[in-house]
Amino acid sequence: MVSIIIPYYKKKKFIKETLDSVYNQTYKNYEIILIYNDKNKDDFNFVKSHLKKFPRYTIIKNSKLGAGISRNLGIKISKGKFLAFLDSDDLWRKDKLKKQINYMINKDILVSHTAYKVIDEKKNFLYCQQARHLEYSDLFKSCDVGLSTVIIKKNSRFKIKFPSLKTKEDYVLWLKISKRGYKFHGLNLPLVSWRKTKNSLSSSLTQKLLDGFRVYNIYEGKSITNSLINLLYLSINYIKKKI
Repeated sequence: MVSIIIPYYKKKKFIKETLDSVYNQTYKNYEIILIYNDKNKDDFNFVKSHLKKFPRYTIIKNSKLGAGISRNLGIKISKGKFLAFLDSDDLWRKDKLKKQINYMINKDILVSHTAYKVIDEKKNFLYCQQARHLEYSDLFKSCDVGLSTVIIKKNSRFKIKFPSLKTKEDYVLWLKISKRGYKFHGLNLPLVSWRKTKNSLSSSLTQKLLDGFRVYNIYEGKSITNSLINLLYLSINYIKKKI
């Protein structure tokens, strides 16, 4: 079984479509764990109403705000052999789980990611991010892994836990996993649409730069100078992806 972990924060405009993309999956052996991560509870019943069609779902109100914290809560109560992550405004192609789970089982691998399309709020195509096999040295220079594309097989040899950052909390985890010698296997099929929205934390340049510095300085233990240099490379590679 696959445990699909979805944090929810002020995405009422998109959540139905996101959940529909899960409901339409050709692979049916999954559970949904949705963590309602908003102090304002006005959307709670609306979100829950769109979960009732699923045979296996859990919805939790999380008092501690933060996407990483919410995902950790979902991981803690998950029952699946595999963990899949999905943001509440992104979309999966209907064969996403089937293709990716079969790929991981056939290759006997721990973690995989896929290519993804970047779309705007109206679903207009912007560009496509390809997927390739990535090791620690590759990821250190450029975070080429889309969170909503990732599936991880549970493993007793290390703990899957996101840090408490506002952005790039996934990047810290990817570095931690790859640093232990586990390659991110890339399935180069665009099985996910990542939605670029206005006023989101992931679109805030200042927040990205601050958290990018913290990734290198705090979590990777690099000096201030070294962290700034690596942040520059990371920013350049991010710009290159969009050209």
